[in-house]
Amino acid sequence: MSTSVISKKAKIGQNVKIGAFCVIEDGVQIGDNTVIENYAMILENSKIGSNTKIGTYTKVGKNAVVGDNCSFTSYCEIRDNCQLGNRVSMGSRCTLSANTIVEDDVIMKYGFVVTDTPNLNENDKKKTGVLKRNSKFGANVVIMPAVTIGENVEIGACSQVRHDVPADEIWYGSPAKFYRKTDDGN
Repeated sequence: MSTSVISKKAKIGQNVKIGAFCVIEDGVQIGDNTVIENYAMILENSKIGSNTKIGTYTKVGKNAVVGDNCSFTSYCEIRDNCQLGNRVSMGSRCTLSANTIVEDDVIMKYGFVVTDTPNLNENDKKKTGVLKRNSKFGANVVIMPAVTIGENVEIGACSQVRHDVPADEIWYGSPAKFYRKTDDGN
C-alpha cells in the first residue's frame, strides 16, 4: 500500500491530487486544483499556488513560494526561501539554489541550475540569482552566483552565464556572450 505523510498543520485546497510516498510538512499551503506527483516533498511553511503541478521526486524547500499555474517535471529542486512567480515552468533535473527569485512567465528547460557559491570575504554569505519576467533558458544552462537575468532574455542551451544580462537580449556560449537583441528589444 502506498502512503503519503501529510501534516495535520498543512492547508490543502480543493481538488488537490497527492501521489504516493509524498511528504507535506507543517505550515505548507497548497492551492486549489494542484497536483503533487509521487515521491515529492514540500517542506515547512512553503506555499504552492493553484493549478500548479509538482513533478515526481521534486523537492520544494522550507519557506519557498511557488505561484499559480506553474509546472515542474521530475527531479526538480527548489531550495529554501525561493520565490517563484506565476506560470513558471522547469524541465527535469533543474535546481534553484536557496533564495533565488524567479518572476512570472519564466521557462527553464531540463538540467537548468542557479548556483549560490558562498563569498568567503563575507562570512560565507551566499548570493543567488534573479530571473526576471518572461526570460527563457535552454537545456543545461548554469547561472553563476548573484547574476540577474533581465526581462525578455533568451539564454541558449549549454550556456554558463557569469554576468548580468540586460533586458531584451539573446546570449549563448560558455561563458555566455551577447548574440543580438530580441525582437521585442528591436
